[in-house]
Amino acid sequence: MSEDTAPDIIETLPLDSWHRAQGARMVPFAGYHMPIQYEGIIAEHLWTRESAGLFDVSHMGQLFLSGDGLDGALEALLPADIESLTLGQMRYSLLLNEEGGILDDLMLTRWRDGIYMVVNGATKWDDIGHLHEHLPDAITLNHMDARALLALQGPKAFDALKRLVSGETPLEALVFMTGGRFQIDGVDAHISRSGYTGEDGFEISVDAGDVEAVANALLAQPEVKPIGLGARDSLRLEAGLPLYGHDLNEQIDPVSTDLKFAISKRRRGEGGFPGADKILGYLKHGAPAKRIGLSIEGRQPAREGALVYDGDAQVGTVTSGGFSPSLQAPIAMAIVSVGSAPLGRTLEIDVRGKRLAATVVPMPFVPHRYHRKGA
Repeated sequence: MSEDTAPDIIETLPLDSWHRAQGARMVPFAGYHMPIQYEGIIAEHLWTRESAGLFDVSHMGQLFLSGDGLDGALEALLPADIESLTLGQMRYSLLLNEEGGILDDLMLTRWRDGIYMVVNGATKWDDIGHLHEHLPDAITLNHMDARALLALQGPKAFDALKRLVSGETPLEALVFMTGGRFQIDGVDAHISRSGYTGEDGFEISVDAGDVEAVANALLAQPEVKPIGLGARDSLRLEAGLPLYGHDLNEQIDPVSTDLKFAISKRRRGEGGFPGADKILGYLKHGAPAKRIGLSIEGRQPAREGALVYDGDAQVGTVTSGGFSPSLQAPIAMAIVSVGSAPLGRTLEIDVRGKRLAATVVPMPFVPHRYHRKGA
């Protein structure tokens, strides 16, 4: 196991005092004091959809891996095609256990001398331990705990960031799931065109000592407001994006949770990742369950843990749910038996003894607006 261990106390982010000065309401999350909201979740949610929201995601784990044989070593733990990653290219992947269950979902980026990995804040200590345990001695893992991470999300994120950025390549050269080295008002930064809201946007990694200057420069742009955890959750739900510990866990495989795209084409043919026999069998013959989107009648939302029924039969459980500020209606994600998953099927959700009618609908609930190559 790693020498790094999970913290016993609630830590503060590098921007803790900055958040409080902006009027944030702080709550414990993933071992840190985090801003849940500033002016209100709905207002912050809608601002991000219309303009640009600034999120502090410094609780996430930033790792850098290097060494001979790195690609093959990582492919023994992840179902991604890492060998084909070119400089600056990103890929979503999954850390799997031997049964094909999901230990974490993560992002990989090819940097000049290795692989930059961003893992979830609540699982980063376990992830670091798992990687130390299973990677060969030739691989070096650096936990970049002296860096902060910001996300600037929304249709006007490019306009706001463009005024501040310089670099070897222009910011507009970045398309969805690519990154590079830039400067923001003279501060060195790694910027990727990515995020977890469904909107166009960027994630910005900088030294922790520089993050307040960067945050202030971004907040000075007329398009930008600070956004808390509450709106981050409602935005990713509308975008149909799963959250680890809710829609994903060690008992759920990638096929059942509708993340088949994370298993690269080459890896489907070669296997060689944890749980490959089970996962490849599900890809070929179908999995017994599926993550679905649900549109709920009325105004009452269904929350995580609510039971889902198909007639009299209990067929699944809500994994994420809430009221959609964009759609002005309750929505939810659930994992249900595959026979109850077809689009258009009418199901019921038990909310405190009351059955709410719900219809299986496509995800995302709100269309993605990523800036893709060729757009």
